[in-house]
Amino acid sequence: MASKKIGVLIGGSGLIGGTIVNYYKTHHPETVDIRAPSSKKFSIREENDIRRYLADVKPDFVINAAMANLGSDAQLAFEVNYQGPIILARAANSLKIPYIHISSAATLPPGENLREDDTLPLSPDLSNYAKSKLMAEATLKLMAEKEGLDFSCVRLAIVYGAHDHKIQGFHRLLFSIADESMPVLFTKKNTLHSYTNARKLPHFIHHMLENRAEFHSRTYHFVDKNPVDLATLILTIKSYLRLNQPKEIYVPYWMANSGKNVLNILLRIFRRIGLKATLPPELMFLDSFYKPQTLSCERLKNSSFADPMPEESIFTRLPELVSYYLKRWSHENLISSYNANLAIEKPVEQTFINNPQKLIDDIHAKGIGPFNNMLER
Repeated sequence: MASKKIGVLIGGSGLIGGTIVNYYKTHHPETVDIRAPSSKKFSIREENDIRRYLADVKPDFVINAAMANLGSDAQLAFEVNYQGPIILARAANSLKIPYIHISSAATLPPGENLREDDTLPLSPDLSNYAKSKLMAEATLKLMAEKEGLDFSCVRLAIVYGAHDHKIQGFHRLLFSIADESMPVLFTKKNTLHSYTNARKLPHFIHHMLENRAEFHSRTYHFVDKNPVDLATLILTIKSYLRLNQPKEIYVPYWMANSGKNVLNILLRIFRRIGLKATLPPELMFLDSFYKPQTLSCERLKNSSFADPMPEESIFTRLPELVSYYLKRWSHENLISSYNANLAIEKPVEQTFINNPQKLIDDIHAKGIGPFNNMLER
């Protein structure tokens, strides 16, 4: 029997990293020994840690799923999102092993059907997160061209999945609705965004590692095939939770942005008198609520990868995710409105849009034969 391959994953405590580790331990325990070193043994911010750990373990591949928080300062964003990944790539190249880098749609502009090459220009005006992710992608591409690095870049959109310890992205949206802190809709009609199913991603990474010739030195958008209208998603979550808000009132961007600017001024005043305060995460990315961003998955579709769960989407997983996070946040005393007896059911409208076969199966299960005793009175 062939010996197990050893894989090293950085960022195993996050949603993406944890999902990948669980996938390998569940689906490939006999063939892959996946290692996810804790921060006590390994810091992506320390070159000596990276070189020593990888030299000792001598893995067959490295996956980088580490990321600084979206609102991190410049130093942390630089070290975690750029410098660390490049040191990891250099170490992987020294060992002549594949390096899988997880990136973000923050490197792309607003727009629809964006391709892998439609990246933003590197600019001082970008957020720390977007800037550092763009820098990493640019250097990795250069390392592949000049130094022979065997890498693949996977660009994610808005990620959804269970077991996320941080409340950000989609889970921040869900939290805001569940906590009843979103009275109205801070978006406009038909604002579409792409979403990434965390549960599918490990299947793609495994496939890439098994087919290096095809995926060598390429970037892929890993997103669901159908983009999602933000207002529809918000109102669907609201219907699951049986809440009275947010009301279906669309707040114009100028009004929402004016409120954000006023809050920024107040926060600066608070800081001057020694009070530590930051802008709520929902408002830090207000622009994206009003601008569409959909990623083309044509390159992914034309690859040899086959979607293991083609019918699964953010809408089909919503009942599971809403139930999971409501229980979790209630137990952590983060929300107080959780109803333990709430039965979350999918509205027929959303099932019809996203999973019509399920409705067919339900009707067939109830029976499609003639009514018995129909003419009796």
